[in-house]
Amino acid sequence: MAAAFHQRVGTVRPSHLMFTSGVGALVDLPSFATLVRGLDDWNYRDAQDYQISEPRLLAAVRRIHDRGVCELRSAPWADTAPGDHGGQNARIGVPTVPFPNWLRCTACNELDVISSGTFTFENPWASRPQDARFFHGGCGRRRTGRRPLAVAARFVLACTNGHLDDFPYRLFVHRGGQCPKASHPRLRMEDRGGNLGANVEIQCVVCSARRNIRDAMGRRGAQNLPRCRGRHPHLSSFADGGCPAESRVIVVGASNQWFAQTLSVLSVPRTAASELATLVEQHWAAFEPMPDQGFVPYARGQVSSPVHTHFGRWTDAEIWAAVERHRQTLGQDAGNGAGGGADTAPERGHPDLRTPEWEIFAAAELPEPTADFTLRREPDGVPPRLTPFYADVVQAERLREVRALIGFTRLDAPDPDDPELVVRAPISRGGATWVPASEVRGEGIFLRIPEEIVGPWAARVADTTEMREHRDAFGRFRANRFSDRLTGDFDPMHGWPGERYLALHSLSHLLIRTIALECGYSSASLSERIYAGTDDDPRGGILIYTAVPDAEGTLGGLVSLAEPAELLRLTRRALTDARHCSSDPLCAERLPYAPTDALHGAACHVCLFVSETTCERGNRFLDRRFVVPLADDPDSRALALFGDLP
Repeated sequence: MAAAFHQRVGTVRPSHLMFTSGVGALVDLPSFATLVRGLDDWNYRDAQDYQISEPRLLAAVRRIHDRGVCELRSAPWADTAPGDHGGQNARIGVPTVPFPNWLRCTACNELDVISSGTFTFENPWASRPQDARFFHGGCGRRRTGRRPLAVAARFVLACTNGHLDDFPYRLFVHRGGQCPKASHPRLRMEDRGGNLGANVEIQCVVCSARRNIRDAMGRRGAQNLPRCRGRHPHLSSFADGGCPAESRVIVVGASNQWFAQTLSVLSVPRTAASELATLVEQHWAAFEPMPDQGFVPYARGQVSSPVHTHFGRWTDAEIWAAVERHRQTLGQDAGNGAGGGADTAPERGHPDLRTPEWEIFAAAELPEPTADFTLRREPDGVPPRLTPFYADVVQAERLREVRALIGFTRLDAPDPDDPELVVRAPISRGGATWVPASEVRGEGIFLRIPEEIVGPWAARVADTTEMREHRDAFGRFRANRFSDRLTGDFDPMHGWPGERYLALHSLSHLLIRTIALECGYSSASLSERIYAGTDDDPRGGILIYTAVPDAEGTLGGLVSLAEPAELLRLTRRALTDARHCSSDPLCAERLPYAPTDALHGAACHVCLFVSETTCERGNRFLDRRFVVPLADDPDSRALALFGDLP
């Protein structure tokens, strides 16, 4: 809550700070709305057990967010004695501030800012912080013994640069001017309802000016709004010189007011290759100036060099191969010199967080079990009837996922393959030394598809009409979405996941939906990780796992579905159901033909779509015709990864 009140006003799970209620997000409480403040205002003085250890994730955060980050922290918390609702520990939590600053009386429709003194804040039920509320004590329609509730005026302004501001009600109702009769006029907000969408009228009580909020909605309404002021209310700051972006009206609680930008990893044991890659990334300043492998032995001979200190286990060739891979990931040329800000500034390029996980899951010999990571294979291997579908089945009895919040966007969701295309709003006023993180434990099933099936299939469908339509739609999607940010070097196909991904992603959704429908798991409690690789680095793996903070799916229920009999039944059911859809023939015939930029083909809410928190790509890159032949399309057998059912 704001510093003026210092009271609890609600609770959220730590994982919500990664997905829905993080820094800069509006949290719609029962009686009013609050905004989660920036990291500069978080207080860990008396908090307990807030540090989260995950070196691989920390290295990725340092690389793309801020080189000064040295910690991952969970939300501050402390044990509170029963009945102690006002002690120091009871005040530990995530700081918020009331936002928007305008409130409306539910009885008389009085509209005013919190600081005016028109409304009073009360939280008499300390044991129920969600009951905190504002009242209009001077309401003219007040009934005896009852104080009218004041709620948040539900409109705010936002822009694609991540700014958020109060709606300018006084300027709006007076059409950009001032009230001719008062410097601070009284306003009223009347919700007229009806079937016309937003039908809210703002009235000036002093001069009788009126205006409907519809005049500010949509593209045409944008011309009736002031330019964005560049406000970050979670940081109590404004951008120097304002903001050139166009303001847009959004409603408190709208899903596009906040999109989290996060990184997540599974806590897997390090292999020799992943450890070398991590060391190269950590000491990149020493390797970046090297033009060729010949400089590696020279660096080994320098006592002050990290190559001498940390890289004794690897040969010069192995070290240089890791350097080249890292340079390629950064998108840099091998002849570039060292950057002056290598130790302080984040680097471009998305970190490769999946390779270490793939190496562990696909290894012939599984690692020793730990409290965070335990894998098991059936002694008899994959059942004979499933060998045409799976090359390996691994039961992940214990998993730990750690997720870090590095920023957020407004109005536009971040692009996972090109985050630079969407402006990321900051979560602190200056350089951050830590970022919020959360950890959850669960279980999962890893399925590896035979390369002798995936490889030939990808080559066979690459030049088909259906796959070309998907590629063309991807190019249109990026060009349309980022038309105002296009530059001469814009590549519309950057980030195309490839043919492998479409098939593996569609298969993953089929299995998730079958698990949810047949085995009692909520699809929202399941997550997926797709290991698709490329033609140069072929992979074909799917991990379906539980990653929720409650008990569902953490007691062996999901792992048990990897037993031979259960897995055979699930696979048969998933592939059989994929051949039909209740929306056929419309669904079966769907392809992303021009001019559409939809990123799915034969897929819909009936057959393939899952909850937003489950899918790693927002229900994009899905098409069941690339998994099994469709019943209404006999020609689709040539496109299917699996021609027959188990």
